[in-house]
This record gives sequence, C-alpha cells and structure tokens, in this order.
Amino acid sequence: MARLGHHIAHSTVWRILHDAGIDPAPRRSGPTWRQFLTAQAQGIIAADFLHLDTMLGTRLYALAFLEHGTRRLHITGVTANPTQAWTTQQARNLATDLGHRTESLRFLLRDRDGKYSQTFDTVFQADDLHVIKSAPQAPRMNAHCERVIGTLRRELLDHILILGETHARQVLKIYEDHYNRHRPHQARDQLPPEADQNPPAVHDLDTHRLLRTRVLGGLINEYRHAA
Repeated sequence: MARLGHHIAHSTVWRILHDAGIDPAPRRSGPTWRQFLTAQAQGIIAADFLHLDTMLGTRLYALAFLEHGTRRLHITGVTANPTQAWTTQQARNLATDLGHRTESLRFLLRDRDGKYSQTFDTVFQADDLHVIKSAPQAPRMNAHCERVIGTLRRELLDHILILGETHARQVLKIYEDHYNRHRPHQARDQLPPEADQNPPAVHDLDTHRLLRTRVLGGLINEYRHAA
C-alpha cells in the first residue's frame, strides 16, 4: 500500500488499477476514440497546419481542413506569419465556402497549437459545431489530417521547389483540386471526394506524373493570365 507523500512508478499504478479491473482514464466505459471517429465520421471536420520551405529557406505555413466523411480537402491559405488573427480569418473563409454544408457537420477536431484561439473556435461554434481538442502530444488523435499532410508531401512537395508564397498558394490549390476531383480514396471505394460515381478509366496509372503535369499546366495558365 502506497503511503501519502511517497512517489510510486506509473507502471505500479497501472498494475494496481489493472488488477482491480479499472480501465485507463479519462474514459472508463463507452466507445474508444477510434470507434467515435468511425461512428461520427460524417459530422467531423479536422484542422491541422503543415509547413513548407522555399528555395531561399523561408518557412511557410498552410492551414488544411479535412472532412472525415467525404475526405474532401480544403487548403485555406499560405503565410509566413500564421498569427491567431490570420488563422481565425481562414476559419471564416472556410465557413463561407462550406455554406449550408456546415449543417451536416457536428465536430471540429484540432490540436492545441497556439496559432488557434478562442475566436477561431467561435467561428465554428456559431454554426453549432462542437470543438474537440486532441490530447497534448497525441498526433494520432488527428490521424486523418496527419495522413493527408503526409500524402501531400509524398505526392507533391517532395517533387517540386517552392519559390515563394504566391507559388506555394498556386501549387497547393492545384493539388487540392486534384485531390478532391481525381485522386481515388480507399475509404470511398476508390472514388474521389467530389465524385458520385467511378470516373472514366485512366490507362496511365503514374499518378505522380499526372499530378506533376497538372501542376505545371496550371502554373503556365496562371502566368499567362498574369502576363
């Protein structure tokens, strides 16, 4: 028996609770976190930051949102100075873009990054979304967003040099369109997020080359319009 004021190891506490048949806190009964995400997938949108470095060494930040049910990706902005005010404005932009589709959402999932603020949460709470913060140092609680950011790096950022904010914004916008309209997703029976039926068969299965072609073509068009 541990006396008051005596420190005991975490493993000892676990063994005592385990022998007593007490599950770990904070949830001692009910669904696990994975079960909750699966059951509520249609009502969850998750947020996370990703960073990218330019050719000159400047670090840029982009804010990404992912709808769990449809796997639809939203990259709302790119900046070198992600203040709380900037992050809140991205939330407002997203709420405007979603429009009436926010009615089907019930939860916003985010981590405890200091770039978020209470005002950021209020934007979503105004649409009756409940804000859920992941536990400290627990990236797996937001695994869907972590995964899409990893996919974005492997399929895009590892294959292109970013010149600056404008270039990053253009490239990410093209990737967002590719991800939502063309990229198949296992969780959706190989359907892209914005497709209701299987797209026509593509004989060239080199998706990385197809994406690079779309990125290059999109950038050429952007510069032609700007000229």
